[in-house]
Amino acid sequence: MTTTRGAVIWMTGLSGAGKSTLAGALHHRLEEAGHPSIVLDGDVLRRGLNADLGFTPEDRAENLRRVAHVAALFMQQGFIAIAAVISPEHRHRRAAREIVGEGFVEVFVNTPLTVCEARDSKGLYARARRGEIPHFTGISGPFEAPLAPDIAIEADRTPLDDATDCLLAHLYSMRCLPE
Repeated sequence: MTTTRGAVIWMTGLSGAGKSTLAGALHHRLEEAGHPSIVLDGDVLRRGLNADLGFTPEDRAENLRRVAHVAALFMQQGFIAIAAVISPEHRHRRAAREIVGEGFVEVFVNTPLTVCEARDSKGLYARARRGEIPHFTGISGPFEAPLAPDIAIEADRTPLDDATDCLLAHLYSMRCLPE
């Protein structure tokens, strides 16, 4: 393992934007190169660590606070922690950045709502539009697009390998990975 120092790659975007897919691809490439990394997937964390939380604004903020602290712990141990979480509001991402500190990279996985809905194999968007899922981000709950993310990726237009290369280049520029 040859990571110079850790980082937190905080991927934000709508449900179905491609955060988990991109996180998995980045993790794979980092591990192949011998750099320790971990994916903190919002859906997975909600089934375990954050299973006691719902989707109210307060619960969502607490969920993201916990994820940021876990990511920071991994970063402090030299890992590239890749958090794939919706984090719908500016205040959520600002709080995560404050918890993590130096090494935080905000990545906006920018995919149009129509594309996210078309990708939705679980039917969550349709259920949200029928009013069956309250506080669903992008439908009955807010999503504030990042105003100045460190990286923005148009996942519906950018091939996965190119998006992954972009993230790796950023990590090299931060000196998180050795040349």
